[in-house]
Amino acid sequence: MIDNASIESLKNSIDIVDVIGSFIELRKAGANYKANCPFHGEKTPSFVVSPSKQIYHCFGCGVGGDSIKFVMELEKLSYPEAIEKLASMNNFSLTYTKGSSDYSDAKRVLEAIGQWYVKNLNQNPTPMQYLLDRGVSQSSIERFEIGYVPSGQQVMQFLTSALLPLPKAAEAGIIAQSENGQGYYARLVERITFPIYSASASIVGFGGRTITNHPAKYINSPQTKLFNKSRLLYGYHLAKESIYKNKKIIICEGYLDVVMFHQAGFTEAVAGMGTALTTEHLPMLRKGDPKVILAYDGDKAGVAAALKAAQMLSVAGFDGGVVLFPDGQDPADLIAKGQSEAVAKLLREAKPLIPFVLEKIVEQYDLRDPRAKEAGFGAVKQYIDTLTPIIKDAYIPTAATLLGLSPSFFGAQARPERARDNFTQRRDDVAQLSILKTLIEAPALIDNVLAVVDVNMFGNYAGLFSALINGENDNPGLVGLSVDESFEVMSEEELNSVLRNFLIKHYDMKLKNVATSQQIPFEKKSYLIRKIRTDIIPRLKKGELVAYDPSI
Repeated sequence: MIDNASIESLKNSIDIVDVIGSFIELRKAGANYKANCPFHGEKTPSFVVSPSKQIYHCFGCGVGGDSIKFVMELEKLSYPEAIEKLASMNNFSLTYTKGSSDYSDAKRVLEAIGQWYVKNLNQNPTPMQYLLDRGVSQSSIERFEIGYVPSGQQVMQFLTSALLPLPKAAEAGIIAQSENGQGYYARLVERITFPIYSASASIVGFGGRTITNHPAKYINSPQTKLFNKSRLLYGYHLAKESIYKNKKIIICEGYLDVVMFHQAGFTEAVAGMGTALTTEHLPMLRKGDPKVILAYDGDKAGVAAALKAAQMLSVAGFDGGVVLFPDGQDPADLIAKGQSEAVAKLLREAKPLIPFVLEKIVEQYDLRDPRAKEAGFGAVKQYIDTLTPIIKDAYIPTAATLLGLSPSFFGAQARPERARDNFTQRRDDVAQLSILKTLIEAPALIDNVLAVVDVNMFGNYAGLFSALINGENDNPGLVGLSVDESFEVMSEEELNSVLRNFLIKHYDMKLKNVATSQQIPFEKKSYLIRKIRTDIIPRLKKGELVAYDPSI
């Protein structure tokens, strides 16, 4: 049972704006703050937070109360659970008249295991040498409390010897129960560990990097009462003072990037938990009103992540820019090579968010093709219409110049959505018909294609594909395709590339259909989702053509 004096002390130490601002975006409105109500759908903000009265109220649905009531309602928690959640969020130690809490027990497990990980690193030369080879200094290792987790058996032995209850360790995300319900196993094994803290410097979980070439390069703690990766940024507790002071936050991709940024003096650096930025991160990013710099790798995945993040941030009204590190290098590599000044120059020259988004959208379309140009215009206009009127007006000339159009095209009467949708469908048609035309001209490749696709995958063109396979060379559709110059005959290498993209789209759609299906038994659904998400799609993205499996 929580001591009442402890509860009152917690209430006096927290601010409702900070509490609610950790869950939703608040905007200053005179003496108060406003937001779209999280308890009912609305487009015009009617949810008001009063810092002077330490209460909130929604004029739309009527909800209201203090910080504790907000957490109870939003997180669906009991009163004691909400108290413990708030205490954990603010690194506040509650006192109990008897017993303890899940939060305090989980925190005790995390702190103990974190100290053990650090001790292991100092005793294991291989992971220590890996860090030193990557340029990480001893002082950075200590500052970020980097550690090492050995075998799973050793983890279990430590928990037992330290008298840490296994169910509590499971609640903290350190171990997990076996599928058969008999016993536990360690979630992190043979990995360098990075403790993850909340914004208030309370330990909530761990990230682990493999040094044994495990397919999963990084693994994070699972979702727990303490750990929600969508609301956390690695290194934020160490960076927030610099963020507030310098009005800047650098968001990078990996834990080591953050460590090396800080080591080089860029102490505003943070990273996501292995996932893209989401709207749930926005309240944290808004604190201190910093300029947001996205510092990502310049590879295809990095560009895609930067585009998605830049689009979300610009629509949400953030100022900032994008840096893409060249030649396949990441920030950690450049800093380790002593090129900190080059990194500083790249950060100073960051491409502003909105021009970056516009350029990357336009790059996806061949403007020499009128249909593609029309579709590109549709995509650009759809994005630019999400900006505030003044910002939109300022960037219409930039968008028009990139597209080679008159700014007048961006008038309110333009309706480009249909053209864009038609073009997306047409692009998919082009891919399938190009595959078929290539097989008409190079029938020796048919068996290679049939090894990885099924006829039915070709949708509207399944009949044409069947005719091709059956050698119906006089089929009117095949004859017409063979003389249609708008579809190219590809080399085997080009064919394989188009096939991979075709299969990735197919399995992405398959994954969505399986996830939403009510007809597939639970066990089979779990197997299919796991198989497609963790096996088939990753292999395709690595360049492998995955053999067709009729059971998938």
